[in-house]
Amino acid sequence: MKARLTFSVNDLAETRFAVSPMWEVVTSFRALSAAVVPHPHRWWADQVRPRLAAAGLDRGWLADMIPPIGHLPDFLNPALATSSPGLSDELAAIEATDPEQVRRDLDQLAAEREGRLSPRLRSLHRTPRTCLPRIVAEIEAYWGLAIAPYWARIRSVLEADVFHRGRQVAEQGTAQALDELHHTVRWANGSLHLVQRHCAITRIETGAGLLLVPSVFAWPRVLTRSVVSEPPQLAYPARGIGTLWERRTHARMEALAAVIGRTRALILTELDAPASTTELAQRSGLSAAGVSQHLTALRAAGLTSTHRAGRSVLYARTGLADALLTAQT
Repeated sequence: MKARLTFSVNDLAETRFAVSPMWEVVTSFRALSAAVVPHPHRWWADQVRPRLAAAGLDRGWLADMIPPIGHLPDFLNPALATSSPGLSDELAAIEATDPEQVRRDLDQLAAEREGRLSPRLRSLHRTPRTCLPRIVAEIEAYWGLAIAPYWARIRSVLEADVFHRGRQVAEQGTAQALDELHHTVRWANGSLHLVQRHCAITRIETGAGLLLVPSVFAWPRVLTRSVVSEPPQLAYPARGIGTLWERRTHARMEALAAVIGRTRALILTELDAPASTTELAQRSGLSAAGVSQHLTALRAAGLTSTHRAGRSVLYARTGLADALLTAQT
């Protein structure tokens, strides 16, 4: 299927980029639900899948709504008022979704599934306002297990992509930037042409402008959202995905060790993958009590963050810690 989105001068003027936590939620869950996880994300998936299974999140609301292929409910990716909304902002918008929008999305899902919806989705269709808070609560739980521990490195990739595209717009124009988003996206004669689309998207069906959202988990596809009277959204694979999960080269570990101590520097290097206190003790050869004391100090200094995963707590490096460890001398 092909789609064609025409642009007026006003549409071009209202085209903008944004980073969206909810697009990462939706696309990451889709990646996990695939029979084979896309190659760039297997390291991440190997860590996350057991946590989701233990929490039952692999068989909840998101599992019912987000298929490996096919329609994604538009209400899960609300219109973005700013270029960098917080997850709480998007969740508030989801909870406030017009019930008729929810039902339209579910009707489209049902059409793709030969009229069948799960018991959960049938209840959502009947009473959206009752069910939406439960969906929001599940998204928060999923975020804490699957995205939050990795958000610093994910966000850095997304923000770097937006910076690159913004500079490209300034130097070469919006049309050129649109033409280079993805191999299935082509700019020609005042229109954006999208091929291999599951759903059609036209200017008649949407509002003005265009919202471009880089995503690390959308790879290798481009995804669209089209809602009457709202700017269409296009989620495209961000640049730099290939190196997202690579183990970092810690160019300044020795210099950092001289400041915060070798043990704490070692703990930070071991946090390439988020881990519990017990896991860090096993990786580093230190006692769990000793690791806990060091983590408390590192968190107070803004170098680690904590994320609850069921009964345990995962520790992750912050963006500040990444910068201190990987900056070139």
